[in-house]
Amino acid sequence: MHTFGSRRDIDGLRALAVIPVVLFHFGFSTFSGGFVGVDVFFVISGFLITGILFREINAQRFSFVDFWARRARRIIPALSVVLVAALALGWLLLTAKDFSELGRAVRYQALFISNILFMRQDGYFEPASDLKPLLHTWSLAVEEQYYIFFPLLMMLLMRHVRHWRWLLFAMLLVSFGLNIAYLERKPDLVFFSLPTRAWELLCGAMLAVLPASKQAVKPWLYQVAGVVGLVAVLVAVFTFDENTVFPGWAALLPVLGASALIWSGAQGSTWVAQVLGTRALVWIGLLSYSLYLWHWPVYVYANAISIDGIQHWEAAGWMLLALGLAWSSWRFVELPFREKRVLAGRKPVLVGGLLAMFALAVTGAVVRSADGFPQRLTGKALEYAQARDWRAGQMKCMLVTSDKNLDKACLVGANQGEPATQLFWGDSHAAALLPAIENNAARQGRPVWLYSMSACPPILSDEPRQRCKDFNQRTMEQIRRLQIKDVVLASNWSLYVYGREDGDRKVLLNPRDNAAEAEARMAAALKARVAAIRATGAQVWLFKEVPLQRKGTISRLTSLARVGRSAEGLGRPLQEHLARQGFLSALFASMSAADPGVHVIDPTPLMCAGQVCSIEVNGHSLYRDEDHLSDIGSARLSPLFAPVLLGTSDN
Repeated sequence: MHTFGSRRDIDGLRALAVIPVVLFHFGFSTFSGGFVGVDVFFVISGFLITGILFREINAQRFSFVDFWARRARRIIPALSVVLVAALALGWLLLTAKDFSELGRAVRYQALFISNILFMRQDGYFEPASDLKPLLHTWSLAVEEQYYIFFPLLMMLLMRHVRHWRWLLFAMLLVSFGLNIAYLERKPDLVFFSLPTRAWELLCGAMLAVLPASKQAVKPWLYQVAGVVGLVAVLVAVFTFDENTVFPGWAALLPVLGASALIWSGAQGSTWVAQVLGTRALVWIGLLSYSLYLWHWPVYVYANAISIDGIQHWEAAGWMLLALGLAWSSWRFVELPFREKRVLAGRKPVLVGGLLAMFALAVTGAVVRSADGFPQRLTGKALEYAQARDWRAGQMKCMLVTSDKNLDKACLVGANQGEPATQLFWGDSHAAALLPAIENNAARQGRPVWLYSMSACPPILSDEPRQRCKDFNQRTMEQIRRLQIKDVVLASNWSLYVYGREDGDRKVLLNPRDNAAEAEARMAAALKARVAAIRATGAQVWLFKEVPLQRKGTISRLTSLARVGRSAEGLGRPLQEHLARQGFLSALFASMSAADPGVHVIDPTPLMCAGQVCSIEVNGHSLYRDEDHLSDIGSARLSPLFAPVLLGTSDN
């Protein structure tokens, strides 16, 4: 291929890449596959960068210093501004934990390895992603790693390997093969890593080094290729979604589509190239790097100060802000450096870029080591942040997987010299009830046992985790030995039936179960446990789980307080909570109806007012995280346990 000059169609293709990404991230479901814009960017970068290398190595005027100086001039100035802005806004809006995580992300991105950080954390499509202002930099890190290693590879291949193009193509196939081979076993690695994404960049690279054809390509062929390429990219944008297994085979559609668009535009003027070369698309294409950099932090911070998420009419305003910031960044940051009005020499720009990245890496490390500077927070924001910590001793009353024995249990309340005949049993959600238990136990002047183990439901089943099985067996023995009269079972029940809302099914009793099988398994296991407890003569109280809140909404309390906004109305819609609890509610009701010694305790009426299950009440957070109660939230449920601790079952 021989056309490397300025191409308006490639600028337009950049717009075709960035617009769907922005619309997808801002929640426009029509663009459900907008994330493939990143793959289009990879193809463009591979084509343009390899074209530069190919020309300069062929002409024997290639210089690593020149190449990296141009890359630094192109990438680092705007990136540095965005990283500083993200830190400044994070200082203002984020909780200590989230700001600490932001510091770590800044450090990793300053070292050009943020993709490795995000690979180890929640996946790209997870709700937790909305809390990471720099998540989008993973793709920049992939490209930056490519820029570091690929010039050396090209130099070696072109100088020492006769059929180097075939070797380059073989590397493309190997990378694609790794992408397919590891997609199911290590999906995050495949999504975020250079070795499994390199094939997309190499598709563009192969276009750049194709030998010039001896015969002119027939116009109809490149016209058709342009149309097919455009259709392929658009089909991916409009039909892919978060459930698409990606990259995998699916990534071929946008990657080959982008490749076809670049190839067809190089053969001659095509209809599609004329569309991509229109003034509006070219203008957006010129801003595409800055727009990509700015749009995601704008989204994350806008989402942090919203009550019920960003609505479409709000999203339009925030996208305009991102576009304005992108234009300003392009006009006043990118252009002065690219036109060599600032740090004109290659060594000054390289040294300046390295110093900027070093300073940002150090700043990020300081933020991380200072735990996000919790002393930033004052007033209501501080109170919300403090609700994220259990202070009543819940962790002391809960077994975790690192405990070497199963002896941890808590006896709480008054008159602890007397025999305790009430026992609370469950996973960490039982531990979260400690303030409510203590309040009642102290008021009634009696002691109460609390047995809890993280991630272990109090059921009788073929539990795959031996520690859970051992813990539950020991607790059952204690019920018999201590002659317990009332047992309260509390757990995040739906977690073990449906998995996490982000799609994680590893927590199910059997991850291979479908929904119906998981429900049947839970019903049998819970009924077996209740029957075993009832056989000891004790009564059973089934505590239904508290409403689960959406990912990220608890952190939002602090952000709202920092900008002086009320959090009233923030919470899970009641109907969503009732829908998730439908099967469990029916199961509990049937067990209670079948046995007068089985009772149901429902926290929903105290947690949900009107149509919302609120996160906070009267300025106090009810939650520690998205599903565990805070100390105040737990204490608020104290009235629910009065019948248990009054000993009404003694009669």
